[in-house]
Amino acid sequence: MAANSRCPAAEDPPGLETQRREVECLLRDCELRAGDSWFMVDHRWYEQWKEFVESGDQNSTCPGQIDNGELFEDVDSYHLKERLVENEDFVLVPAEAWHKLLSWYGMVDQQPPLERKVVDLPSTLKVEVYPVELFLCLHGNMENVTTAHFSRTDSIQSIQSAMCRVFSLPSTCECRLWMKSSDNNCERLRNVHVSVLDACLSSGMTVIMETRNADGTWPSTRPLILRNSPEEQDSYRGQPGVCGLTNLGNTCFMNSALQCLSNTPPLTEYFLQSSYLEELNFSNPLGMKGEIAEAYADVIKQMWSGHHYSVVPRVFKTKVGHFASQFLGYQQHDSQELLSFLLDGLHEDLNRVKNKEYIELRDAEGRPDQEVAEEAWRNHRRRNDSVIVDTFHGLFKSTLICPQCQKVSVTFDPFCYLSIPLPVSKERVMEVFFISLDPYAKPMQHRVVVAKAGKVLDLCLALSQTTGVPETQMVVADVFKHRFYKIYTPDESLNCILDRDDIFVYECNVQSEQQTLVALYLRERSHYRDYGSVSTTLFGHPLLLSVPRASCTQEALYPIFLERLARYVRVPKASEELEEDDDEDELYKSQTNGVSDDDEQEDAERAGCSQSGARSPDRSANGRHRDPAVPSEGHARAPPPPEEGDVHNACAGVAKPPCSGDAGPNDGHIHARGEESRTEVAEEENEEEEEEEEEAAAPAPQRDAGAQDDDDDDDDKREEACSPSSPANQQAAKTRACRRKKRLFDIQAVNCNGLEREMGPDMTLSSQPYVALDWDAETKKRFYNENEAEKYMKHGSMDVPLQQSTVQLQECIQLFTTVETLEEENPWYCPVCKKHQLATKKLDLWSLPEVLIIHLKRFSYTKFTREKLDTIVDFPLRDLDFSGCLLRKTTSNGEPPSRYDLIAVSNHYGGLRDGHYTSYARNKDNAQWYYFDDSKVTYATEEQIMTNAAYVLFYHRQDKMRKPCVAAPPVTLPCASAFAELTMETD
Repeated sequence: MAANSRCPAAEDPPGLETQRREVECLLRDCELRAGDSWFMVDHRWYEQWKEFVESGDQNSTCPGQIDNGELFEDVDSYHLKERLVENEDFVLVPAEAWHKLLSWYGMVDQQPPLERKVVDLPSTLKVEVYPVELFLCLHGNMENVTTAHFSRTDSIQSIQSAMCRVFSLPSTCECRLWMKSSDNNCERLRNVHVSVLDACLSSGMTVIMETRNADGTWPSTRPLILRNSPEEQDSYRGQPGVCGLTNLGNTCFMNSALQCLSNTPPLTEYFLQSSYLEELNFSNPLGMKGEIAEAYADVIKQMWSGHHYSVVPRVFKTKVGHFASQFLGYQQHDSQELLSFLLDGLHEDLNRVKNKEYIELRDAEGRPDQEVAEEAWRNHRRRNDSVIVDTFHGLFKSTLICPQCQKVSVTFDPFCYLSIPLPVSKERVMEVFFISLDPYAKPMQHRVVVAKAGKVLDLCLALSQTTGVPETQMVVADVFKHRFYKIYTPDESLNCILDRDDIFVYECNVQSEQQTLVALYLRERSHYRDYGSVSTTLFGHPLLLSVPRASCTQEALYPIFLERLARYVRVPKASEELEEDDDEDELYKSQTNGVSDDDEQEDAERAGCSQSGARSPDRSANGRHRDPAVPSEGHARAPPPPEEGDVHNACAGVAKPPCSGDAGPNDGHIHARGEESRTEVAEEENEEEEEEEEEAAAPAPQRDAGAQDDDDDDDDKREEACSPSSPANQQAAKTRACRRKKRLFDIQAVNCNGLEREMGPDMTLSSQPYVALDWDAETKKRFYNENEAEKYMKHGSMDVPLQQSTVQLQECIQLFTTVETLEEENPWYCPVCKKHQLATKKLDLWSLPEVLIIHLKRFSYTKFTREKLDTIVDFPLRDLDFSGCLLRKTTSNGEPPSRYDLIAVSNHYGGLRDGHYTSYARNKDNAQWYYFDDSKVTYATEEQIMTNAAYVLFYHRQDKMRKPCVAAPPVTLPCASAFAELTMETD
């Protein structure tokens, strides 16, 4: 069955409330167990299903078949997209819930279910969304590569067994395995009993198998594809520290953080001098048995050996995943979060305090700040003493005031980095497409400024100022895959509209009880005669238009829709009239479950309602079809109003054409098309008048026994003349009166997804009517101008460049020290009131560390919004002075040092869901700035460093900085030609 057709469920689904309750119970009660299966479901489909079942209305928008198409890279291989995010791109449901949803709604044909296993990883159970994809080959025939997927809990032995099966080797053969990474380095997989995870295998690697020769030798001591031999490594001499880091798959966040820490002089020298070996803490329950410190030391020593173009931090990545499950796998993460974990992990692994004593913290209780601060720092060092504390830790002063009893609480707390806020604008810029009521006007792209916390109505008000259209005549919709993903109401929050959404604003007539809003889809119909089936595919942009409720019949809607498409749909000329293809029509009707044209035709023939005397529809001066009975001022003669709930007299008529064909009202919103069309109209009218005169002169037909008297009116005579019961005129009725002219498209009632919808007696006009215009491929090719349909104009607001806001770093620091009120989720317990209070809080800087890390909070998260702030922060490269905001003014040694120079920057490019991390860093030995982009390293100038991508800043206190020990390289000349990865950049 085609993807857009309605798939009958394997069983009758229960009521909506029952569906919701059953699935929610399974999601709530089902726990992760190793080996269990969970299934991925497209997030949009799942959210639509939730809205459907929570509405409690069986006739509301049905989500249709389960469609995971948006999760695949392409529909041929069904290869999963990279960087999919849980609860944004997909949701995970347990197997039982999946099978229920599948039995109720079915699934798009040929799509494989996305079954994933729960794996038992170190410190956590996790659904393995992305299994490890490996390339398998034999040594000596490495062109014959096979792709295979393995769980991270699989052993190397399982890979070896799989390769024996794939390459038809006996399981008893003596073999050994090598793993080859993307940079062509190879390592021997010696222990076949370790897991894929412990062996540091990741997606994209190649596993090479070699088997022992008959003479007892091995084909090679090492595979021939090894690139950097020890001799080659020894021959290369580069600047220590100027070394790239290979991206293992979305690990740019880690590489960026490592490069910044690598260029932090006191920490790097500590590891290069092997001082860490004496301070490894293997017994700390809060530590990681020294493994993080050792893995970090290995990376640093390789990077500063001067023997590598780029280092592969695979072992380090694996160790991080071992002890921090949030970094398992290869999804994108935050460089600041990795820094936070790494600094804490290194501290606990290198903590000189082996047994931490319990220390009860005391409030200031009116004591001098100096006394309380010194006590707090001593207590901190009694439990925490490491190179990380020596280098990165400072002290806050925290002041809390109870709003009820005015109790003041002062404490001093250590910090490892400053997370400072950026000024958040209360406005946002939105780009939307405005669709005018004028059918000949192209869509217009506008850029408007609205309040972030505003409503959809505020968007319409802003757009009204540039279009002149009243906001009451606007309807806002999210268009996705040629259909309406959501039609918004004016009081909905703008927070639910993302910047990446395609928002269309439609001008519609003022709606009233006499009108209804119709959503219009375009579909192309494909016929498969050999298989007796029909499929439809959505195309083009959908439309919204307001139509009179009294005109909700196909007879009335066809010309209205035709007018709405007038800009890119050509009306056939008189010489191009198309006759209905009975075979094709029969096939279409047999494959759709809406109300078909033949149902109406059959009823009409039974009642003798064929109207052979009705002439062809006229064409007005602007080229539209017009009913001869329509008055000259262009208003249709309205049919009798439908009774309450009478679907067949109202919107049910959408799928029931009358026998007479193309006749309908004129909404009066199409511009005149010119003299040529008026000439054609005159010729057609003359032909029709001659045809009427011939009919009038023809002899009256033979009457039946039950015929009426001769004094019946002309309409009765015409009805009798085409009656199938008249033997003399039966054939004429078939060839003249009952032969319908083929329309450009058929009108079909559908649901919001564009799937056929049954028109039952339970449908009411209060629900949103969705209608599809079904085109045959040939008709669409001839009369639908696809190029014109896609055209749009840009409003002048699109040419105005967006102003990039700039703030000073000192402003952000001042904002950090501003008084704020605690949030309801994080109240303070007042010891006087004996209850939690929303106290006011103020943070001040008391003492600063040798290396100060400043985290710019570019990612803003609230209850309602998530956004990245692209504000440019003007931060100094030298002489960042904190003397004005440090509370500790005097000590026994005099004024504390407070001036800092920049040494590294972690950058983030992109948005919330994706992006790329790089870094700038100043080499400690030659003071030259470099730009690190994974394995690529280039020179950088100081002018390049300050951008809106700056995310984490590293500052070194001036009194601790040393002079360069080697001369900086000439910026006008490249480094040694052997260093192919290092290139020069010029302005």
